[in-house]
Amino acid sequence: MSKNEIRMKVWKLMEEKGIATFPKPVVHRIPNFIGAEKAAQNLRQLSEYERAQVVFCNPDSPQRAVREMTLKDGKILVVATPRLKHGFLVIAPEITAGKERFASTIKGAFKYGKETAAFPKPDLIVTGSVAVDKDGNRLGKGRGYGDREIEMIQEKFGNVLVATTIHDVQLVEYAPSTPLDEKVDVIVTPTKIIRVGHDKR
Repeated sequence: MSKNEIRMKVWKLMEEKGIATFPKPVVHRIPNFIGAEKAAQNLRQLSEYERAQVVFCNPDSPQRAVREMTLKDGKILVVATPRLKHGFLVIAPEITAGKERFASTIKGAFKYGKETAAFPKPDLIVTGSVAVDKDGNRLGKGRGYGDREIEMIQEKFGNVLVATTIHDVQLVEYAPSTPLDEKVDVIVTPTKIIRVGHDKR
């Protein structure tokens, strides 16, 4: 199947099974899902997350819990603004104490975050996905922003571990990939953690 056929299959499956949650419909989005908070908690088990002082996270809805958790755990959060229109925001945990949930939303990130191109090196990148295979090949919603976010960080700082949080049904047998597509190193679902064995590094 083509990239778009896989995306459409995953979006349809999530809607039909009642897995998809707000915002809906999930077509043409990084789909939010029931269990996103559990996936975030599983991400917390990674030694790389535990050691991280700075975490980069995409701005999409299914990773909101990751952003909230990052701030509650006292880590600096770097967030890409939607479609990279305003670059990146850096949010310091000390200014969001007690307000982490709001700060983890787009509106809150703009309120508490500092817009800058000179953000600190992330120790971990968390990205959203529509589908991922066990080789770490990732499909976003098709506009290339997720790949560009990762590429910009890797170009600036060198290799940084990339994780994605998804629902189990978003894990597919095969996702087509090109040399321009960024792979992920760790796949985290509500039920499992998969470390990918590709030769990216």
